[in-house]
Amino acid sequence: MRLTRYIVRRLLLLIPVLIGVSVLTFVLIRVLPGDPVLLIVPETATEADIQQARERFGLDRPLAAQYLAYLGDVLRGDLGRSITTNTPVAEQLTRRVPLTLELIVYAMGLALVIAVVGGIYAARRAGRPSDHTARVAALAGNSLPEFWLGLVLVLIFYQALGWAPPPAGRISPLFSVPPITGFITVDTLLQGDLPASFSALHHLMLPVLTLAIVITAPLLRSVRASALEVIDSDSYRCAESHGLKDRVLLFAYLFRLTLIRLPTLAALVFGNLLGGSVLVEYVFSWQGLGQWALRGLLLRDYPVIQAYVLVVATFYVLVFLIADLLQAALDPRVEV
Repeated sequence: MRLTRYIVRRLLLLIPVLIGVSVLTFVLIRVLPGDPVLLIVPETATEADIQQARERFGLDRPLAAQYLAYLGDVLRGDLGRSITTNTPVAEQLTRRVPLTLELIVYAMGLALVIAVVGGIYAARRAGRPSDHTARVAALAGNSLPEFWLGLVLVLIFYQALGWAPPPAGRISPLFSVPPITGFITVDTLLQGDLPASFSALHHLMLPVLTLAIVITAPLLRSVRASALEVIDSDSYRCAESHGLKDRVLLFAYLFRLTLIRLPTLAALVFGNLLGGSVLVEYVFSWQGLGQWALRGLLLRDYPVIQAYVLVVATFYVLVFLIADLLQAALDPRVEV
């Protein structure tokens, strides 16, 4: 019952957060210089044509009236229509959110595996060459720009070695996969098409590797620091002095206690990935949420930008809620 109340309370906090984010986004994108209507009307358009276009999108009304109309539409589940494409924003979100989530979930999973294994390995060999190598590798990965790293990986694995597919699309054009969940690797498995599933994973290889390399660094440093604290703790030293086997020390003490701090940092990294994968999507022509939002920002497409910010804010709150629940499950001292 306490857990249910906690979840409901956290979800209710999402309402003021989204209202505040929507107000801030709504005002900021409209006070910046530029008029999206001028980008969609022809060069021969008269002032009357421009005014008619503004009226069609409701941009001729006062700012407060525009926001109240927008808020009313959102409460009814209507996120508006794109100014540049005149298509419903909600339909575009349902197509693009799974693409970005599929990309960052695989990247996050790969990064967590590398960070946990590498961080604990480095901590158990603190001060040795292997520890210094892991720390230097983490620092180097954190210093590499995502777009540059993606281009380098394309040159190496596609251009030079031919191991990767062309940096465009989610699957080979030889396959036709009807969408079920929107996650193409899941859809191909649900349909029992293993060659198509392999092709989808093949196309995910380079963008996932690019993101994983960049985000592994902060995770690995955090895991290493937590593991060192556990190794220096009295409980670990006591268990070690009692002659417990190395496997028991590793999994019953070091691994379990090290993971206690990981959910919060992982949630922060995951949230940043959702909003920061735009450059990787651009390099690999991945038609996901980030590339869609970038195009909307460049074209001053108000409904697209507003929907993107709301989706990212919602995911942030939900991801941190899941992180807090995992934290409580791993650490009995934490109450929810």
